[in-house]
Amino acid sequence: MEEDLDDLFRDDDEDPESEFNQDREYSKEMVVFLVDASPPMFAALDNGGDQHEESHFHVALDCISQSLKTQIIGRSNDEVAICFFNTREKKNLQDLNGVFVFNVAEREHLDRPTARLIKEFDCIEESFMHSIGSVHGIMAGSRENSLYNALWVGQALLRKGSSKTTDKRMLIFTNEDDPFGSINGAAKTDMIRTTLQRAKDAQELGISIELLPLSRPDEEFNLSILYADLLGLEGEDIAQYIPSVGEKLEDMKGQLRKRMFKKRKIRRITFSIVNGISIELNTYALIRPTVPGSITWLDSVTNLPLKAERSFICADTGALMQEPPKRFYPYKGKNIMFTTEELSKIKRVSTGHLRLLGFKPLSCLKDYHNLRPATFVYPSDEEIVGSTCIFIALYRSMLRLERCALAFYGSSSQPHMVALVAQDEVTDSSGQVEPPGMHMIYLPYSDDIRHVEELHMDTNVATPRASDDQIGKATALMKRIDLKDFSVCQFANPALQRHYAVLQALALDEDEMPEVSDETLPDEQGMARPGVVNALEEFKISVYGENYDYEASTKAESDAAKKRKAAAETAAMECAHYDWAELCEGGKLNGLTVVELKYYLNAHNLPVTGKKEVLINRIMNHTRKA
Repeated sequence: MEEDLDDLFRDDDEDPESEFNQDREYSKEMVVFLVDASPPMFAALDNGGDQHEESHFHVALDCISQSLKTQIIGRSNDEVAICFFNTREKKNLQDLNGVFVFNVAEREHLDRPTARLIKEFDCIEESFMHSIGSVHGIMAGSRENSLYNALWVGQALLRKGSSKTTDKRMLIFTNEDDPFGSINGAAKTDMIRTTLQRAKDAQELGISIELLPLSRPDEEFNLSILYADLLGLEGEDIAQYIPSVGEKLEDMKGQLRKRMFKKRKIRRITFSIVNGISIELNTYALIRPTVPGSITWLDSVTNLPLKAERSFICADTGALMQEPPKRFYPYKGKNIMFTTEELSKIKRVSTGHLRLLGFKPLSCLKDYHNLRPATFVYPSDEEIVGSTCIFIALYRSMLRLERCALAFYGSSSQPHMVALVAQDEVTDSSGQVEPPGMHMIYLPYSDDIRHVEELHMDTNVATPRASDDQIGKATALMKRIDLKDFSVCQFANPALQRHYAVLQALALDEDEMPEVSDETLPDEQGMARPGVVNALEEFKISVYGENYDYEASTKAESDAAKKRKAAAETAAMECAHYDWAELCEGGKLNGLTVVELKYYLNAHNLPVTGKKEVLINRIMNHTRKA
């Protein structure tokens, strides 16, 4: 059989859609939502004068619903389970009292979210009291421990999957900081001990337990009573979990959603500092462009996903190849055979580890050196103990000395020089804004940097320059319309928002499509402010003058555009009379006149300024690219 020679030595990582180029996460996430359904969760909250009363139970369900809708779009392979505790009815595989696992037909308890799950979950609050019920799970004189049971059920649901490739989490929603407050004595001590031990057992299995505390009106959630020990929090770590008592309900929802969406590591890499000293780092993708999900082909009858398979057929006999095809490369009339292992060794340029080369002042790093979106790195002690201590020492020294580290990193086919830039932690009144760590910036090779071709090459023509007055007026205008505290995260892609809004409406059988606001449209009210209008008018006068007639100028520009279009059409007709490839290969372009050379340039929308040698070089460069 024939082998594609271009494909022979091609590495999988050369694909622009590969894992390395797109920074795809190698792991998936399994989440169990544990929602407290005790009577205090249903108490009405003060919603700032709004007549529509809400409760902490409603807030928890709303956050979970939004999480499921986002997850089914962005991370459809993740698996979730929804578990209520302190319930009248019970529904779980362990048959434990006070725990109800919510699910829909044709779906396992821990499985990928579906449209039917979201649709029925959005309606559960209306029928919750009737079908599931709410009770005080831990009462005096009873040995029932609903929190212990909920942790047990959550741990059992998260048994499948390896903790090395799967991120397992349990998220607890509750407004009760002392679930054992109604009992005393030895019974209380024993329940607290067994509950903490159950949480510890789950954490030792690689399951992280997180709390989303819901503060009651005029009462702060006290983590120190139980949950600080359950989560393993100490000192300052406790303060970041406590939401402000007086914050608005919408702020509370935003804070809960922020905690629910956790940054997941892309991969784990080894950072070799010097010979014999290496540390372990986790890499994270902070900001990446969002694109619509890939199309999944379905069977027209069963509506199940189709699986694509590829088979090789012998070109001589037409028989189906049972053994994997061998690869070869023709050399001096012979086919040199290669095994998979040999090809792997030939293509191996890098081990994939990050190797420190040295340090440079931060001033040496320019904006245009940022070849592609950077990757955030943070230490981990999972495999190499002591990585965090060494990383912190290096990190603090780089901040103090204002240095960036240069390192070598890459896949087997795409090695990269990278710069490691330390980022100090940024916090505000609401908590952490930017985490401490380092950004791994991918540096360009010399061929990646292109020098911009000068537009005005004719030295006999004066290049127009802006006057100091025009520059001053432009600067004043830019200051007026500058966006304060701008961040790319403030603006959503309106096309993608509408795309997913249509999908959501179709999947959930919604009568009305969710409203999508285009945040990229100009701020007309802001542009109409007197300060902006005055600055814009002064800039126009400084550039065009006071008697500038826009309509007359537009008409003149329209006439000029028609002339340019006619000239381009004429040039295209004349250009077709020449075999430019043959002229370039034969070195015959010098025999043409400047007018003839400009036929090619005008036909291909290339600059026509410069001497004859410049025009010839421009044509030859363009034909090579074509």
